[in-house]
Amino acid sequence: MRKKLVAGNWKMNQNSIGISEFASKLLTKLQNSQPNSDILICPPFVYLPQLTALFEGSSVQIGAQNVSNNSKGAFTGEVSAAMLTDIGLRWCIVGHSERRKFNHETDEELIQKMELLFAEKINPIFCCGETLPDRNAEKHFEIVQQQIESTLCAMTTNIVETITIAYEPVWAIGTGVTASKEQAQEMHAFIRDLIGKQFGDSIAQNTHILYGGSVTAENAQELFSMPDIDGGLVGGASLKADSFFQIINNCK
Repeated sequence: MRKKLVAGNWKMNQNSIGISEFASKLLTKLQNSQPNSDILICPPFVYLPQLTALFEGSSVQIGAQNVSNNSKGAFTGEVSAAMLTDIGLRWCIVGHSERRKFNHETDEELIQKMELLFAEKINPIFCCGETLPDRNAEKHFEIVQQQIESTLCAMTTNIVETITIAYEPVWAIGTGVTASKEQAQEMHAFIRDLIGKQFGDSIAQNTHILYGGSVTAENAQELFSMPDIDGGLVGGASLKADSFFQIINNCK
């Protein structure tokens, strides 16, 4: 049975004082509970060392929000997969819709990133999802299939086995609008079927598929109760220890 994963994507938020307060509060709450899920937080790059130190020895893992598609060189402002390994990370988000939109990331670049992460034994969380016009035009399956086939299906089986997929309908990210549990389950099952057709049922059944898109303490339990939803990639609700813990606690 796949163990659930609750991952927090902090995007460009938080500061060092707030992080210390967040960590203290979350660690206190976790001491008195036995979560059924793995826990991951992906902060801005500058706070990775601080969070790693604060959560050292706990069940909370720390990951990166992005990585360069180059291994090293004259790429000002970029961070390589080897650098993430150097500070002890084992997770990295790849292909978030905000980076696809604002940084114009291509499928080729995403493949390169995941290959470099694999070489460093870092697990990618690969994001996919449709826009509101795509959903309204009933092209959501077509769009997600294209995103999967042009990246994951172009990679080797041993790399795909390390990848967690996050289905994030763009129309639900940061909008307060959430896909219904039925809509989310339908797409998660569709993605798992795509993986199964390309790589076999065993890999498909062992692939973690997270839901992202305005996950809150109020809707987490019903979303995570769906058979093909293996947890969440949580945005705004992961910035506060109380709401993030409630989501973790609702991950059954």
